[in-house]
Amino acid sequence: MPHQITIKPSEHSFDCDDDETVLAAAMRADLMIPYGCRNGACGTCKSRVLEGVVDYGRYQPGTLTDAEKKQGYALLCVARAETDLAIEVREVRKAGDIRIRKLPCRIEKIDKVAADVAIVSLKLPANDRLQYLAGQYVDFLLKDGRRRSFSIATAPEDDALLDLHVRHVPGGYFSGQLFNEFKGREILRIEGPLGNFFLREDSDKPIILVAGGTGFAPIKAVIEHAFHHGTDRQMVLYWGVRSRADLYLPDLPAEWQRRHPNFSFIPVLSDALPDDRWPGRTGFVHKAVMTDFGDLSGYQVYACGGPAMIDAARREFSGLRRLPPDAFYADSFTYAAQPDAPT
Repeated sequence: MPHQITIKPSEHSFDCDDDETVLAAAMRADLMIPYGCRNGACGTCKSRVLEGVVDYGRYQPGTLTDAEKKQGYALLCVARAETDLAIEVREVRKAGDIRIRKLPCRIEKIDKVAADVAIVSLKLPANDRLQYLAGQYVDFLLKDGRRRSFSIATAPEDDALLDLHVRHVPGGYFSGQLFNEFKGREILRIEGPLGNFFLREDSDKPIILVAGGTGFAPIKAVIEHAFHHGTDRQMVLYWGVRSRADLYLPDLPAEWQRRHPNFSFIPVLSDALPDDRWPGRTGFVHKAVMTDFGDLSGYQVYACGGPAMIDAARREFSGLRRLPPDAFYADSFTYAAQPDAPT
């Protein structure tokens, strides 16, 4: 029989089944609370049980001492409710609430899905997880002190591996290594999560998502997070690329469209090749949005891609289509070939 869990001081409540942990139940209810490893090792989710009884589950003794248990503390990632509970915990409601961490990672696989795009899958240590919001990014910390930033393409609910979509920039310092030297199993260090690009879930406005090239990566995480939590907000994705081959995961948004009646997908090619035989939309991706929407005053827009696209979309959506400035959320990607520039 489900037990009711109430978070103090927010008074948010949710049901917790007998066979799930308090953390898992909170995440299922879209209530984010701090966590790290999810297996009782790191202590990030340690919280005080104010009322009720829990099964403490399996954890590392040094992470939760007997003295802490006597004070009412439990590790929510392994604890299960035996009665209704009231717990004292700080909820994570925005990017600044999440602890930024430095972690080792291993490149699990590199899948080259286009001539110049690879999906790089990272595996964290067995006893660790990275808590993040859909849309955020991580920095690779390179041995010479330089950093390279990449958005996480994986929704937080499916984080066994962290996928990054990496474009190969000719002469790029790090992307060149990924494409030409790395074979998998390399050990690197990351820092994150970083950035303020994430889905604002306190709104019921319909959503327009605009992706340019590998700007699809954080947009993918946002969309899959929304699907996981059963949002009924209308969502339309415009994915702009140069030619048909640059739509490196075309079947995925097409499948989303088949499975979710509140989602639609519009690919846009800016430089379609004769061999593409492209029957769809062409031109600049933000112009396609403006063709379809004469008034954006009742929408939220999430845009990821190159600076020129982001700047044009921000300016023209606000000036010509009445989008409120605070309803435009963007992550601007910069690609450069210089040895000390982001890739």
